[in-house]
Amino acid sequence: MEDEDVVSDFHAIGEKHTKADEHTDILVIGAGPAGLAAAITAAKAGAQVMLVDENPLGAGLIGMDVPLLFGNRWTAAVQNQGRMLEQVLTANPGLEEAFELGIDVRLGTYAWGAFTGGPNLRSLPEPVVGLADETRSWLVGFRRLIIATGARDLVYSFKGFETPGVVGALGLTSLIQTYAAFNGQRIVILGSGDLAIATAAMALDAGYDVAALVEVRDAPQADVSALVARGVAIVTGHAILEAEGNAEGVTAARLAPVAGGDAHSLACDTICLAIGAVPVIDIADVVGAKITRNQAGAFVPGSLPEGVSVVGDAAGLSPDALPADADAYRMDWMRALMTTGGQDVIACSCEEVSRRDLLDVQPPRYLAAPTDKHNSLAQLAEDGPVNQDQIKRLTRACMGPCQARRCREQVAMIMAIGADRPLSSIALAGYRAPVRPLPLGVLAAASETPGMVEGWNVWFGIRTQWVPYEDIGTEREIERAGRMAHF
Repeated sequence: MEDEDVVSDFHAIGEKHTKADEHTDILVIGAGPAGLAAAITAAKAGAQVMLVDENPLGAGLIGMDVPLLFGNRWTAAVQNQGRMLEQVLTANPGLEEAFELGIDVRLGTYAWGAFTGGPNLRSLPEPVVGLADETRSWLVGFRRLIIATGARDLVYSFKGFETPGVVGALGLTSLIQTYAAFNGQRIVILGSGDLAIATAAMALDAGYDVAALVEVRDAPQADVSALVARGVAIVTGHAILEAEGNAEGVTAARLAPVAGGDAHSLACDTICLAIGAVPVIDIADVVGAKITRNQAGAFVPGSLPEGVSVVGDAAGLSPDALPADADAYRMDWMRALMTTGGQDVIACSCEEVSRRDLLDVQPPRYLAAPTDKHNSLAQLAEDGPVNQDQIKRLTRACMGPCQARRCREQVAMIMAIGADRPLSSIALAGYRAPVRPLPLGVLAAASETPGMVEGWNVWFGIRTQWVPYEDIGTEREIERAGRMAHF
């Protein structure tokens, strides 16, 4: 048969997938203790290993609180990537051994997606991870993937939450220990468990002042005697009512008794949320892991695709790092914040969704859409289990550029309160790639193969989509699509 007689099969998806730009035996995402240990062990066994870590972060991601709650409390040093890289290497001495073993270490590189063969991906040439840095995005093929993405801050909002100086415990630790770029001095810490105590001790050791630990329960949740001996006040039975401040940032934490009474202000320039931490499971979710809740109430990866492993905090925080009644403790904080602060506090900053909007299942106010006064989470729960993905579509909560890092958990807690359901019954909202914000300039550099470009407008098998773009609106469209033509 002559070449001119060959007719292209528009249904075929061969050559439509982008091939990997690089390949490695083992790809490890995350250079924390667990990721480093996995990479070093594999390298010593003779495997070809690539180790990627998003640190040092670009100033743009830090400004979006990705992946931690940095709260606009950093110095101009974060703009100097050379200095930031030196700080990361100094703070993580295990990287030196990784380099010596010949591990391909990529710093300042983040994973935005991971894909293996499965539903809708059976034609994928090989398992790949999408990586990006400040200038480009590319794909790396792998034989085994080890996810060691760690944990992120558990975030609650309150009046003045967006004032510069409201940070998370992990964000504060990163600014002080990893980057040496913390722009504050006097800190009020919310929480009194192990995370709060460790954060306070770290800040004191680094030369900062810790004014107080604030706890909504009537007693501290761990041994605070060492902090008391160092002059830290322990304020129990109180919740944060407001972050007082000005254009430059926080000036005081206004605290209110949970049981009622007069509020008072405590001078500080930083308010640190140290109530809890959350395993980072976004990559595990998009690669196809079955996500489950563990006994501590955290969503963690369960069964995994072949060739994929999850290690460290991403697999579930150590029981030692969580209170025995983790769900109840988190809900005590949420109820206390709603009791003292009311329902008009913004729960989702990106989309301007308030606690009341969630409870009444209303669209965000910036849409100026008609509201239905008969809606409520309680009414919705009568029709079946409330689902966070459903609420996301109805209210736009968790749909902003921070990708729900600042609101996912508290939205679930408000849903549980509004629907009068246990927190454990609220299903996790799904993740989608890209799991990191990707600048358009980074994506623009992606190249398309001739096979991808050919017939780009007639994919997917929808009948009218098989009409080439140049034929739409012509007699040729009728010949191809018949009565389903556009005219």
